[in-house]
Amino acid sequence: MKRKPSTEATNAWIRLMRVQSRVLDAVEQDLKKAGFPPLAWYDALLELSRAPSGEMRPVELEKQMLIPQYSTSRLIDRLVDEGLAARRECKIDKRGQFVEISEAGRELQKKMWNAYSAAIEKHVGSKLSDTDAMKLCGLLDRLGCSCNEVKAAAARDGVPAR
Repeated sequence: MKRKPSTEATNAWIRLMRVQSRVLDAVEQDLKKAGFPPLAWYDALLELSRAPSGEMRPVELEKQMLIPQYSTSRLIDRLVDEGLAARRECKIDKRGQFVEISEAGRELQKKMWNAYSAAIEKHVGSKLSDTDAMKLCGLLDRLGCSCNEVKAAAARDGVPAR
C-alpha cells in the first residue's frame, strides 16, 4: 500500500495553496488599483521580452507560464488586440506562428514592474527577512521550484518571473 501524507505534510500543502491564492489575489488587486491589466499580461510580456528576438511559439509561451492552452490563446488575443504583441507566420512551417512582443508591450511590462515590485515587497518582502526568504526558497527547491532559476533570470533581466 502506498504511503499517505502525514498530517503535517497535508497541513503544509493546505497552507501553501492558501497563501499562494491570497498573495496572488492581493498582488492582482494592487495592479488593478494602479490601473494595470492582470498579472498574466505581465508574465506573458516578460517571457516574450526574454525570448530570442522577442518572439515565441504560443506553445512555448504556454509552457513557460504554466497556464492551460485555451487561456494562453485568449491572453495572446488580448495582447494582440491591445497592440502589445503581434502574430507572425512561421516561414519554415506555414501552419505555425510566432507571437512577438511590440515596443508598446515592452514599455507596459516595464511600467507594470514598478507596481508589481511594490506589491511583492508589500505582501512578501515586508513579512520575511532576507534570511527567511532564502530558507523559504530552499524549502520550495525541495518541492521542485528552483529559486536559483529565478535568481539567474532576475540577474539577466533585472526583473523576476512570477
